[in-house]
Amino acid sequence: MPHSLLITGGIPLKGEVRVAGAKNAVSKELVACLLSEEPVTLTNVPDIGEVELTIGLLEHVGAKITRGAGTVTVDASSLTSHVVTETFSGKNRIPILLLGPLLARFGKAEVPGLGGDRIGARPVDFHTEALQRMGATIISNGSYQATLTGKRLKGAVIDLPYPSVGATENSMLAAVLAEGTTVIQNAAVEPEILDLAKLLQSMGAIISLEVNRTWVIEGVSRLHGATHSVIPDRIVAGSFAVAAAITGGDVTIHDARQGDMLSFLNALRRAGVSFEVQDEAIRVTAPERLNAMTLETDVHPGFMTDWQQPFVVLLTQAHGVSIVHETVYESRFGYTEALKHMGANITVKSDCLGSKTCRFKQRNHPHTAVIVGPTPLHAADIDIPDLRAGFSYLLAALIAKGESRITGIEHIERGYEDIVGKMKALGAKISISPVTT
Repeated sequence: MPHSLLITGGIPLKGEVRVAGAKNAVSKELVACLLSEEPVTLTNVPDIGEVELTIGLLEHVGAKITRGAGTVTVDASSLTSHVVTETFSGKNRIPILLLGPLLARFGKAEVPGLGGDRIGARPVDFHTEALQRMGATIISNGSYQATLTGKRLKGAVIDLPYPSVGATENSMLAAVLAEGTTVIQNAAVEPEILDLAKLLQSMGAIISLEVNRTWVIEGVSRLHGATHSVIPDRIVAGSFAVAAAITGGDVTIHDARQGDMLSFLNALRRAGVSFEVQDEAIRVTAPERLNAMTLETDVHPGFMTDWQQPFVVLLTQAHGVSIVHETVYESRFGYTEALKHMGANITVKSDCLGSKTCRFKQRNHPHTAVIVGPTPLHAADIDIPDLRAGFSYLLAALIAKGESRITGIEHIERGYEDIVGKMKALGAKISISPVTT
């Protein structure tokens, strides 16, 4: 039975919360386990929907999964299929990452069309072109069918047109068992990708990050088993930091890593929010007044696009005019309509109101938000369209006057572990209610 969240706003969040393993790392690392015929164990695995979906994919191709408290062991010694069926079509974007591991294990692979949050076009051309440069033949006809002409993929120079996270990960997963050296230029270098590289190195890969966003990978003939702890989720840490700031709260966020959050913490300070870096934790206290500011998203080490949504909610309570320029995804402000319905003063424009080089300049994409604050928000009934928008609605409900009902909470559960329990522990008045039709 579908459920909704009932949230009564106006209560400061206070206390301590612990961040679980990163959604954007664990799903890719689970896929990487397919590259070895020996068991690989991941620890600090979050209990979220994305993990369930990814484990389902691995079991579908024959991997054996053993689970414990916060741990998953993948035994891919006897995979049974190179085909991921249409059953997994449209659920998330993980299937495309199975192309490299399945090619390595079977010499052929077939995966369905992709899903995931509706935040822009998000094409997979960069993925397929990289694999083709490494010797794969790929046919796309609703699904993606890949074959090898030889026994192994071949090392190649891959120059990405944009430092795409997914394309970088796909290239890395394909390159570790390829013959020869692969150089990935203009690559993504997010902490989650560094964590994937650490896992692959622990499994026997020869992989290094060079200057100018370049990964160099010397292919090996086989990978062995390993045990690896997934890094904490910096997006979840940022989400709780904003929750503390906008509710007038005081929250200590354990396993929030300062080094992974430098640009976020800088933005938080510019907005007037105080924080204290502790040992393996960050304490965030609400200011008396939030400051308006200009903010631009970018690839790492810039301000992460997945921090943008909670920060927009924060800026609805800031004094003055704020500008948020989204340079990573061209259609990521659709969620602001619900915030406007709750009383926020937000105007979305197609202009590039920022200083960063932007792929969307003069292309009529609604990728800049102008926010005038502070504006009081009122409760509303809202349906969640995607994961990050979902948490922004939860934040808005926490400061809105009255009781809000939020449906589509399965989107939040894809990336936030036990969000209701953790919010309750901080003092939020939040409960789960069945959706009546």
